[in-house]
Amino acid sequence: QVQLVESGGGLVQPGGSLRLSCAASGRAFSIYNMGWFRQAPGKEREFVAAIIYGDGTTYYADSVKGRFTISSDNAKITVYLQMNSLKPEDTAVYYCAADPTWRRDYRSSNAYSFWGQGTQVTVSS
Repeated sequence: QVQLVESGGGLVQPGGSLRLSCAASGRAFSIYNMGWFRQAPGKEREFVAAIIYGDGTTYYADSVKGRFTISSDNAKITVYLQMNSLKPEDTAVYYCAADPTWRRDYRSSNAYSFWGQGTQVTVSS
């Protein structure tokens, strides 16, 4: 059993920045693949970014590439999402997700066994 807790969401103006954090507890030793997803009103949950623990390999959705950076502190089993140049279309609830094994379908929500509660990010003037 793994628990994930997100933090760092809030209200920011377009062009601003936020950094989200996701801390894992419980059987966090089993975590290997971690990712961020988001869901806007009326939209399906979509992939944002992923990182492979013990590897450092990262993956990004085209919509955030060049603006968002996913990173991790492996000692703390914590993953971060640095979000720069935020746009109104980035507004969504952001979810941290994890799975104990590597999956090639990392862009799919079905690839992750554990999920956080989500943190709201609102980009508005």
